[in-house]
Amino acid sequence: MSPADPGAAEEPSAELYAVAPRLRALRRGVSLTLEAAARAAGLSPAHLSRLETGQRQPSLPMLLTLARVYGTTVSELLGEAVPERDAVVRAADMEPAPAGGWTYWQAGSAGRGMQALRVHVPYGSQGDIVRVHPGEEWLYVLQGRLSLRLGDTAHVLAPGDSAHFDSLTPHRIAAAEREGAELLFVHTLLQSPVAALCLGSAAGHPTSGETS
Repeated sequence: MSPADPGAAEEPSAELYAVAPRLRALRRGVSLTLEAAARAAGLSPAHLSRLETGQRQPSLPMLLTLARVYGTTVSELLGEAVPERDAVVRAADMEPAPAGGWTYWQAGSAGRGMQALRVHVPYGSQGDIVRVHPGEEWLYVLQGRLSLRLGDTAHVLAPGDSAHFDSLTPHRIAAAEREGAELLFVHTLLQSPVAALCLGSAAGHPTSGETS
């Protein structure tokens, strides 16, 4: 798969300027050059450079990809101050974090083998992106209706419905209604070759790219 750099640059926000230097610092902390890190994440060096300078908004799956490359978690990439291995996460400590149009809240403690999130999926955001990567995922719909495609099978999940699947199964998640969907989401944090994480448009062949 060749590195992808889709889409036009978006107007940088204050949140992006806060995330960008952490991306650069974590890359340097594991002694990776821009070119080596980009290659491991399936990106072009120019695209990773734009992420590190706040000129491009990283999506949630791209943050997952970079977290695997750097041996860390999405919460550390975003600078979230969840106490290490604290068993309880208070609602007041859950700060919303935007990623690729989605909004999520850290719902579990750091430093664990799984990452738990509460996620808001807006209608039409990342709905054409196919995800393939090592690990397992579990999700539970809290509000709204969620469209979930696993391989060649399509499902519509209502509040109270859940799904648990192998992440190597090509999967696509989208809100089924304009009001969006709210869900609990748990995934395993596997230290596996990041090249195995393939993200791309459902209309074409999956590629290592920007959005999850």
